[in-house]
Amino acid sequence: MGFRDFLLLFAVCFVWGLNLVVTRWVVADAAVPPVFFAAVRFAGIALVLIPFLFPAPKQMLTLFGISMCMGAVHFALLFMGLANAEASAVSVTGQLGVPFATLMSMAFLGEKVGWRRGLGIMLAFAGVTLIAFDPDSFSVSFGLIYVIVSAFIGASGGIMMKKMAPISALQLQAWLGLFSFGPLLIFSFLTEGGQVEAFVGGGWLVCTATVFAVLGVSVFGHGAYYYLIKKYDISLLSPLTLMTPIWGVVLAVSLLGEPLTSRLVVGAAISLSGVFVIALRRNKSLPEAAIPEKARVVK
Repeated sequence: MGFRDFLLLFAVCFVWGLNLVVTRWVVADAAVPPVFFAAVRFAGIALVLIPFLFPAPKQMLTLFGISMCMGAVHFALLFMGLANAEASAVSVTGQLGVPFATLMSMAFLGEKVGWRRGLGIMLAFAGVTLIAFDPDSFSVSFGLIYVIVSAFIGASGGIMMKKMAPISALQLQAWLGLFSFGPLLIFSFLTEGGQVEAFVGGGWLVCTATVFAVLGVSVFGHGAYYYLIKKYDISLLSPLTLMTPIWGVVLAVSLLGEPLTSRLVVGAAISLSGVFVIALRRNKSLPEAAIPEKARVVK
Protein backbone atom coordinates (compact mmCIF):
# COMPACT_ATOMS: atom_id res chain seq x y z
CA MET A 1 0.00 0.00 0.00
CA GLY A 2 1.28 3.45 -0.89
CA PHE A 3 2.16 5.81 1.95
CA ARG A 4 -0.54 8.34 0.99
CA ASP A 5 -3.18 5.63 0.89
CA PHE A 6 -2.04 4.35 4.28
CA LEU A 7 -2.36 7.86 5.70
CA LEU A 8 -5.87 8.04 4.22
CA LEU A 9 -6.81 4.73 5.87
CA PHE A 10 -5.22 5.94 9.11
CA ALA A 11 -7.38 9.08 8.97
CA VAL A 12 -10.52 7.03 8.25
CA CYS A 13 -9.91 4.76 11.25
CA PHE A 14 -9.25 7.81 13.43
CA VAL A 15 -12.54 9.37 12.34
CA TRP A 16 -14.45 6.13 13.02
CA GLY A 17 -12.85 5.74 16.45
CA LEU A 18 -13.50 9.37 17.34
CA ASN A 19 -17.13 9.03 16.27
CA LEU A 20 -17.81 6.46 18.98
CA VAL A 21 -16.38 8.81 21.58
CA VAL A 22 -18.35 11.77 20.23
CA THR A 23 -21.58 9.75 20.15
CA ARG A 24 -20.96 8.54 23.70
CA TRP A 25 -20.64 12.17 24.82
CA VAL A 26 -23.84 13.19 23.01
CA VAL A 27 -26.07 10.40 24.37
CA ALA A 28 -24.53 10.17 27.86
CA ASP A 29 -23.05 13.51 28.91
CA ALA A 30 -25.28 15.80 26.80
CA ALA A 31 -28.22 13.46 27.56
CA VAL A 32 -29.65 13.50 24.03
CA PRO A 33 -31.95 10.45 23.75
CA PRO A 34 -29.98 7.84 21.75
CA VAL A 35 -32.70 6.73 19.33
CA PHE A 36 -33.57 10.34 18.56
CA PHE A 37 -29.92 11.15 17.87
CA ALA A 38 -29.72 8.17 15.52
CA ALA A 39 -32.82 9.47 13.70
CA VAL A 40 -31.35 12.97 13.34
CA ARG A 41 -28.13 11.52 12.02
CA PHE A 42 -29.85 9.39 9.38
CA ALA A 43 -32.02 12.32 8.35
CA GLY A 44 -28.86 14.33 7.81
CA ILE A 45 -27.32 11.54 5.75
CA ALA A 46 -30.42 11.26 3.57
CA LEU A 47 -30.49 15.03 3.05
CA VAL A 48 -26.80 15.34 2.14
CA LEU A 49 -26.84 12.32 -0.16
CA ILE A 50 -30.10 13.06 -2.04
CA PRO A 51 -28.35 13.04 -5.45
CA PHE A 52 -27.21 9.45 -4.83
CA LEU A 53 -30.77 8.16 -4.45
CA PHE A 54 -31.10 8.05 -8.23
CA PRO A 55 -31.44 5.99 -10.25
CA ALA A 56 -33.41 4.04 -7.68
CA PRO A 57 -32.41 0.38 -7.23
CA LYS A 58 -34.92 -2.23 -8.37
CA GLN A 59 -34.87 -4.48 -5.30
CA MET A 60 -36.48 -1.97 -2.97
CA LEU A 61 -37.99 -4.50 -0.55
CA THR A 62 -34.62 -6.16 -0.03
CA LEU A 63 -32.99 -2.76 0.33
CA PHE A 64 -35.56 -1.81 2.97
CA GLY A 65 -34.73 -4.97 4.94
CA ILE A 66 -31.03 -4.20 4.68
CA SER A 67 -31.69 -0.65 5.84
CA MET A 68 -33.50 -1.89 8.93
CA CYS A 69 -30.67 -4.28 9.81
CA MET A 70 -27.65 -2.14 8.93
CA GLY A 71 -29.39 1.15 9.66
CA ALA A 72 -32.32 1.70 11.99
CA VAL A 73 -32.22 -1.34 14.29
CA HIS A 74 -28.44 -1.63 14.37
CA PHE A 75 -27.89 2.01 15.26
CA ALA A 76 -30.77 2.24 17.72
CA LEU A 77 -29.20 -0.61 19.69
CA LEU A 78 -25.65 0.70 19.25
CA PHE A 79 -26.53 4.19 20.49
CA MET A 80 -28.54 2.75 23.38
CA GLY A 81 -25.45 0.72 24.22
CA LEU A 82 -23.28 3.83 24.13
CA ALA A 83 -25.72 5.55 26.48
CA ASN A 84 -25.21 2.77 29.03
CA ALA A 85 -21.61 1.60 28.51
CA GLU A 86 -18.21 3.23 28.14
CA ALA A 87 -17.06 4.01 24.60
CA SER A 88 -13.79 2.12 25.09
CA ALA A 89 -15.63 -1.13 25.80
CA VAL A 90 -18.13 -0.49 23.00
CA SER A 91 -15.33 0.08 20.47
CA VAL A 92 -14.02 -3.44 21.12
CA THR A 93 -17.37 -5.17 21.57
CA GLY A 94 -18.66 -3.76 18.27
CA GLN A 95 -16.03 -5.81 16.46
CA LEU A 96 -18.14 -8.92 17.10
CA GLY A 97 -19.78 -8.10 13.78
CA VAL A 98 -16.79 -9.84 12.16
CA PRO A 99 -17.23 -13.29 13.80
CA PHE A 100 -21.04 -12.97 13.58
CA ALA A 101 -20.79 -12.39 9.82
CA THR A 102 -18.46 -15.35 9.49
CA LEU A 103 -20.79 -17.63 11.45
CA MET A 104 -23.79 -16.56 9.39
CA SER A 105 -21.90 -17.04 6.14
CA MET A 106 -21.27 -20.61 7.33
CA ALA A 107 -24.95 -21.14 8.14
CA PHE A 108 -26.52 -19.49 5.10
CA LEU A 109 -23.85 -19.30 2.40
CA GLY A 110 -22.01 -22.57 2.87
CA GLU A 111 -18.71 -20.98 3.91
CA LYS A 112 -16.10 -23.47 5.17
CA VAL A 113 -14.16 -22.35 8.24
CA GLY A 114 -10.87 -23.98 9.24
CA TRP A 115 -9.36 -24.25 12.68
CA ARG A 116 -7.63 -20.86 12.48
CA ARG A 117 -10.83 -18.87 11.89
CA GLY A 118 -12.62 -21.11 14.36
CA LEU A 119 -10.02 -20.18 16.97
CA GLY A 120 -10.36 -16.53 16.00
CA ILE A 121 -14.12 -16.66 16.54
CA MET A 122 -13.67 -18.19 20.00
CA LEU A 123 -11.05 -15.60 20.96
CA ALA A 124 -13.26 -12.73 19.78
CA PHE A 125 -16.16 -13.84 21.96
CA ALA A 126 -13.94 -14.78 24.91
CA GLY A 127 -12.36 -11.31 24.98
CA VAL A 128 -15.73 -9.55 24.89
CA THR A 129 -17.05 -11.84 27.64
CA LEU A 130 -14.11 -10.81 29.81
CA ILE A 131 -14.85 -7.13 29.18
CA ALA A 132 -18.62 -7.39 29.68
CA PHE A 133 -18.67 -9.64 32.76
CA ASP A 134 -17.79 -8.17 36.16
CA PRO A 135 -16.57 -11.05 38.36
CA ASP A 136 -16.76 -8.93 41.51
CA SER A 137 -20.50 -8.35 41.26
CA PHE A 138 -21.31 -11.34 39.01
CA SER A 139 -23.10 -8.99 36.62
CA VAL A 140 -22.99 -8.31 32.90
CA SER A 141 -22.85 -4.82 31.40
CA PHE A 142 -26.38 -4.08 30.22
CA GLY A 143 -25.14 -1.54 27.69
CA LEU A 144 -22.75 -4.04 26.07
CA ILE A 145 -25.63 -6.49 25.57
CA TYR A 146 -27.24 -3.86 23.35
CA VAL A 147 -23.97 -3.57 21.42
CA ILE A 148 -23.62 -7.34 20.97
CA VAL A 149 -27.17 -7.58 19.60
CA SER A 150 -26.51 -4.58 17.34
CA ALA A 151 -23.42 -6.33 15.94
CA PHE A 152 -25.50 -9.43 15.19
CA ILE A 153 -28.24 -7.40 13.48
CA GLY A 154 -25.70 -5.46 11.44
CA ALA A 155 -24.02 -8.68 10.32
CA SER A 156 -27.43 -10.01 9.27
CA GLY A 157 -27.75 -7.03 6.96
CA GLY A 158 -24.44 -7.99 5.40
CA ILE A 159 -25.82 -11.44 4.60
CA MET A 160 -28.90 -9.84 3.02
CA MET A 161 -26.60 -7.77 0.81
CA LYS A 162 -25.78 -10.97 -1.08
CA LYS A 163 -29.31 -10.81 -2.53
CA MET A 164 -28.81 -7.28 -3.86
CA ALA A 165 -27.43 -6.27 -7.23
CA PRO A 166 -24.20 -4.22 -6.89
CA ILE A 167 -24.81 -0.76 -5.44
CA SER A 168 -22.33 2.04 -4.73
CA ALA A 169 -21.36 2.84 -1.16
CA LEU A 170 -22.83 6.34 -1.18
CA GLN A 171 -26.06 5.20 -2.83
CA LEU A 172 -26.42 2.51 -0.19
CA GLN A 173 -25.92 5.07 2.56
CA ALA A 174 -28.38 7.46 0.96
CA TRP A 175 -31.10 4.80 1.03
CA LEU A 176 -30.10 3.66 4.53
CA GLY A 177 -30.65 7.22 5.67
CA LEU A 178 -33.95 7.64 3.85
CA PHE A 179 -35.44 4.37 5.09
CA SER A 180 -34.05 4.57 8.64
CA PHE A 181 -34.81 8.03 9.97
CA GLY A 182 -38.63 7.67 9.89
CA PRO A 183 -38.90 4.44 11.91
CA LEU A 184 -36.26 5.72 14.34
CA LEU A 185 -38.12 8.99 14.83
CA ILE A 186 -41.42 7.19 15.47
CA PHE A 187 -39.79 4.77 17.91
CA SER A 188 -38.09 7.66 19.69
CA PHE A 189 -41.33 9.56 20.27
CA LEU A 190 -42.99 6.37 21.50
CA THR A 191 -40.24 5.46 24.00
CA GLU A 192 -38.24 8.61 24.76
CA GLY A 193 -39.06 12.09 26.00
CA GLY A 194 -37.61 15.59 25.87
CA GLN A 195 -35.80 14.86 22.62
CA VAL A 196 -35.95 18.28 20.97
CA GLU A 197 -35.21 20.12 24.20
CA ALA A 198 -32.15 17.96 24.89
CA PHE A 199 -30.83 18.32 21.34
CA VAL A 200 -31.29 22.09 21.26
CA GLY A 201 -30.00 22.41 24.81
CA GLY A 202 -26.76 20.73 23.76
CA GLY A 203 -25.95 23.85 21.78
CA TRP A 204 -23.28 24.11 19.13
CA LEU A 205 -21.36 21.09 20.44
CA VAL A 206 -24.22 18.70 19.73
CA CYS A 207 -24.79 20.32 16.33
CA THR A 208 -21.09 19.95 15.55
CA ALA A 209 -21.18 16.31 16.60
CA THR A 210 -24.12 15.72 14.25
CA VAL A 211 -22.35 17.39 11.31
CA PHE A 212 -19.23 15.35 12.07
CA ALA A 213 -21.24 12.11 12.09
CA VAL A 214 -22.85 12.92 8.74
CA LEU A 215 -19.99 14.51 6.80
CA GLY A 216 -16.92 13.17 8.57
CA VAL A 217 -18.00 9.60 9.16
CA SER A 218 -20.55 8.79 6.49
CA VAL A 219 -19.35 10.90 3.56
CA PHE A 220 -15.58 11.15 4.10
CA GLY A 221 -15.01 7.96 6.09
CA HIS A 222 -17.01 5.56 3.98
CA GLY A 223 -16.29 7.32 0.71
CA ALA A 224 -12.53 7.13 1.32
CA TYR A 225 -12.70 3.54 2.52
CA TYR A 226 -14.55 2.28 -0.54
CA TYR A 227 -12.10 4.21 -2.71
CA LEU A 228 -9.36 2.12 -1.07
CA ILE A 229 -11.35 -1.09 -1.56
CA LYS A 230 -11.25 -0.46 -5.30
CA LYS A 231 -7.44 -0.25 -5.19
CA TYR A 232 -6.49 -2.92 -2.65
CA ASP A 233 -7.59 -6.41 -1.71
CA ILE A 234 -9.84 -6.64 1.32
CA SER A 235 -7.41 -9.11 2.93
CA LEU A 236 -4.91 -6.23 3.16
CA LEU A 237 -7.35 -3.56 4.30
CA SER A 238 -9.41 -5.42 6.89
CA PRO A 239 -6.59 -6.17 9.38
CA LEU A 240 -5.46 -2.54 9.18
CA THR A 241 -8.94 -1.27 10.05
CA LEU A 242 -8.42 -2.70 13.53
CA MET A 243 -6.85 0.68 14.17
CA THR A 244 -10.47 1.81 14.66
CA PRO A 245 -11.14 0.12 18.04
CA ILE A 246 -7.62 1.02 19.18
CA TRP A 247 -8.35 4.68 18.45
CA GLY A 248 -11.72 4.24 20.17
CA VAL A 249 -10.06 3.08 23.38
CA VAL A 250 -7.28 5.70 23.27
CA LEU A 251 -9.66 8.59 22.60
CA ALA A 252 -12.22 7.43 25.16
CA VAL A 253 -9.54 7.31 27.84
CA SER A 254 -7.93 10.63 26.85
CA LEU A 255 -11.03 12.70 25.98
CA LEU A 256 -13.73 11.23 28.22
CA GLY A 257 -11.52 10.20 31.11
CA GLU A 258 -12.67 6.58 31.00
CA PRO A 259 -10.59 4.19 33.14
CA LEU A 260 -8.11 1.91 31.38
CA THR A 261 -8.61 -1.22 33.45
CA SER A 262 -6.57 -4.40 33.22
CA ARG A 263 -9.77 -6.29 32.34
CA LEU A 264 -10.38 -4.00 29.37
CA VAL A 265 -6.78 -4.24 28.17
CA VAL A 266 -6.61 -8.04 28.40
CA GLY A 267 -10.11 -8.52 26.98
CA ALA A 268 -9.39 -6.15 24.09
CA ALA A 269 -6.11 -7.92 23.32
CA ILE A 270 -7.82 -11.33 23.25
CA SER A 271 -10.86 -10.20 21.26
CA LEU A 272 -8.99 -8.11 18.69
CA SER A 273 -6.45 -10.92 18.22
CA GLY A 274 -9.35 -13.17 17.28
CA VAL A 275 -10.80 -10.58 14.89
CA PHE A 276 -7.34 -10.15 13.36
CA VAL A 277 -7.08 -13.89 12.70
CA ILE A 278 -10.52 -13.91 11.04
CA ALA A 279 -9.65 -10.86 8.96
CA LEU A 280 -6.45 -12.46 7.67
CA ARG A 281 -8.34 -15.51 6.34
CA ARG A 282 -10.44 -14.52 3.35
CA ASN A 283 -14.14 -15.39 3.46
CA LYS A 284 -14.91 -16.78 -0.01
CA SER A 285 -18.71 -16.63 0.32
CA LEU A 286 -18.87 -13.18 1.94
CA PRO A 287 -15.63 -11.18 1.51
CA GLU A 288 -17.12 -8.30 3.51
CA ALA A 289 -17.31 -10.56 6.58
CA ALA A 290 -13.72 -9.65 7.40
CA ILE A 291 -14.50 -5.93 7.56
CA PRO A 292 -14.88 -4.76 11.17
CA GLU A 293 -18.42 -3.74 11.99
CA LYS A 294 -17.70 -0.06 12.32
CA ALA A 295 -16.40 -0.07 8.76
CA ARG A 296 -19.28 -1.97 7.20
CA VAL A 297 -22.09 0.35 8.09
CA VAL A 298 -22.93 4.00 8.43
CA LYS A 299 -21.11 4.53 11.70
